[in-house]
Amino acid sequence: MFTINTYNKIGQAGLDMYNKEKYVITDVLDQPDAIMVHSAPLHNVDMGKNLKAIVRVGAGVNTIPVDRLTEEGVVVFNTPGGNANAVKELVIAAIVMISRNVEAASAWVKGLNTTEPGKEVEKGKEAFRGPEIMGKKIGIIGVGSIGSRMAKACSDLGMDVLGYDPYLLPARKKELRAYLNFTNDVDEIYKTCDYITIHVPLTDETRDYIGKAQFEMMKPGTYLINYARGPVINNEAVVEALKSGKVKAYATDFPTAEQLELKNVLATPHLGAGTPEADENCAKMAAKQIMDYLENGNIVNSVNLPAVSFPRAAGARITLINHNKPGMLGTITEKVAAAGLNIENLVNKSRDSVAYTILDFDEDVTDELVEQLKQIDGVLRVRVL
Repeated sequence: MFTINTYNKIGQAGLDMYNKEKYVITDVLDQPDAIMVHSAPLHNVDMGKNLKAIVRVGAGVNTIPVDRLTEEGVVVFNTPGGNANAVKELVIAAIVMISRNVEAASAWVKGLNTTEPGKEVEKGKEAFRGPEIMGKKIGIIGVGSIGSRMAKACSDLGMDVLGYDPYLLPARKKELRAYLNFTNDVDEIYKTCDYITIHVPLTDETRDYIGKAQFEMMKPGTYLINYARGPVINNEAVVEALKSGKVKAYATDFPTAEQLELKNVLATPHLGAGTPEADENCAKMAAKQIMDYLENGNIVNSVNLPAVSFPRAAGARITLINHNKPGMLGTITEKVAAAGLNIENLVNKSRDSVAYTILDFDEDVTDELVEQLKQIDGVLRVRVL
């Protein structure tokens, strides 16, 4: 039996995918085989020595100690794209709302002390007039699952779309050119766009991605949208830009105390992925990935290990997570050969400092071989499936 800890409330559709004869689902953190988590911070949590995998039911993994877990031989998954449509819809709504001053206009109308609001609104509506988005230029920084959907939606709404994503494969860029133009220089977005929306993960490289220098390049009255993560935009710099008018309005799912004091900030409480449909999609993706890894050793959508997935042979399967250094695969296969076993299938892939190996056999493997593999210098985890 495998134990799955649900660190947050997880969509029932995902939990229902687990075979109750193989899996125990619990919200008690007691030596689980795997953890399913939304956005709870885990950096200071002891998750136990038995942990083999953790899945973020969503995209961002900044609340998970990925580096530490990698060294412990734990695979960290996420569910990219599962909540992309939910985020896209809210970002489109935010763009319209900040353009047309919807929040301020609604608050003003609701605050009218009159029995005939129709007359009053005709007198005061001029103060809330804002531009249409059709024909305006929007820059999308990060054209992945969410950004690509944003590109199509904005194009359908009549906007001129410019995208920047240095990590996007050429084939994918070619597919998306029906909806947007790409630039190889992100500064072109800052200098030319009326609207800018950012869709990148929070990493050491993207923290303060948009700061004082980037705001200085922007056109006066730029509209800025951040439904990625708060710290990808420098707080002090955006507050200054909002006060000066360089940024006309800012929509964010991650407001700071300083931003909440400003009238030209549209703040939402981390609602981007907050739909029943997104919860269900991500939970089902997460459960499927966890089961395939625990039962078969296959890895899909990991943020710290390479993608490796193929059907099993008839006998045993051994999986190894190890430091990516010369000679490791040779040492592993030497141990197998010395044990008198024939490898039916072998796949070995690396990602940065770690590598992952799957070995399939047409017979069972001995405990002695497994112990020998575990003793190899640089091996972080060995599993027999």
